[in-house]
Amino acid sequence: MSDRNGGVSRRRLFGLAGAGAAVAGLGATAGVLATARDPQVRATAVDTSAPVPFRGPHQAGIVTPAQDRMHFVAFDVTTRKREELVALLKDWTLAAERMTAGEEATQGGAVGGAPQAPPADTGEALDLPASALTLTIGFGPSLFDDRFGLADKRPEALVELPRFRGDDLDARRTGGDICVQACANDPQVAVHAIRNLARIGFGKVAVRWSQLGFGRTSSTSTTQATPRNLFGFKDGTNNLKAEDPTALAEHVWVTEGPQWIVGGSYLVARRIRMHIEIWDRTSLTEQEAIVGRAKGTGAPLGQTAEFDQVDLHVRGPGGVPRIAEDAHIRLASAESLKGARILRRGYNFTDGSDGFGHLDAGLFFICFNRDTRTQFVPMQQALSANDKMMEYLEHNGSGHFACPPGLSQGGYWGEGLLG
Repeated sequence: MSDRNGGVSRRRLFGLAGAGAAVAGLGATAGVLATARDPQVRATAVDTSAPVPFRGPHQAGIVTPAQDRMHFVAFDVTTRKREELVALLKDWTLAAERMTAGEEATQGGAVGGAPQAPPADTGEALDLPASALTLTIGFGPSLFDDRFGLADKRPEALVELPRFRGDDLDARRTGGDICVQACANDPQVAVHAIRNLARIGFGKVAVRWSQLGFGRTSSTSTTQATPRNLFGFKDGTNNLKAEDPTALAEHVWVTEGPQWIVGGSYLVARRIRMHIEIWDRTSLTEQEAIVGRAKGTGAPLGQTAEFDQVDLHVRGPGGVPRIAEDAHIRLASAESLKGARILRRGYNFTDGSDGFGHLDAGLFFICFNRDTRTQFVPMQQALSANDKMMEYLEHNGSGHFACPPGLSQGGYWGEGLLG
């Protein structure tokens, strides 16, 4: 996003100056307001336009403070030549590192090439800052077939997800050889990143499915206030946080399996349509009973504040549990799941209507965990079988991917797997 001579354009210079002032003011105000509501959220002015380091021990976009926008894509690999796949992953890595730094996918890509040739960058992010863009790659079970000689490198934990009760999965929104999660605080920056990776991959990969998301539904840092989902409830109050490395080591980072995945994590994506029109006709009392929290404060039923400890044993009049046996937070709690926890990183979505007068809207659920078989799978089995909220939900897309650890200097995406 520099000019063709490598300098910062005048337009960008003034734009960033104004944006920086605006963001600083907004960040400080938001921090104060968040702290006033919740003393566990620290007042911190965060520059939401700044770049996030691309390289490190873990991939960015997992415990990075969750950005406001997301563009997720799953690719099918169309080439059958291993060397072409390696070359693509190297090209993707170079482009990803540039874009997360706020630059074009290639130097001078949008305007600096030959006028008679298509630009090497699509150009819609010119003059925009990095916007905390992160790009996170993962490899699906289908990549480990006989095309590239990877069968013996497939981790045991990279399973095909079982079919859960109530699933109505659309094959056009399920699976994929490779996924890339783009998160940013500007939707155009996230879309630009995925668009250019798809452009670079033409002839070697094809988009299988993708999903846009807005309004994060989880906090991955103690500096962030808890957001709300499209049911209007605070979502992810008890999520794992970046500031708790011990919990992350226990629940997120892989410690066993082929060396290429150690230090990485497993990503589960689920497209969950919410039947919001039916929910909107449900009484507040029933909504709160289904969730297990107060809609206004986010407090667990039986408590007074959002971050009060959930007590699954507290009872109300007549000895009835304040948090019902089929309440969402009971069934998803670590106490009910033998200590299993996941790192949630989901987003709201609205994709028009279904043609019958209803919005196609809901939650694009993303989570990271150390072993999907012992964390997400039992959680979803419990929810799909017993959660009262399932009456209002439809799971129609799904994916499972192994995300390798971060890159050292000079490394490329998938190097440990394909190198």
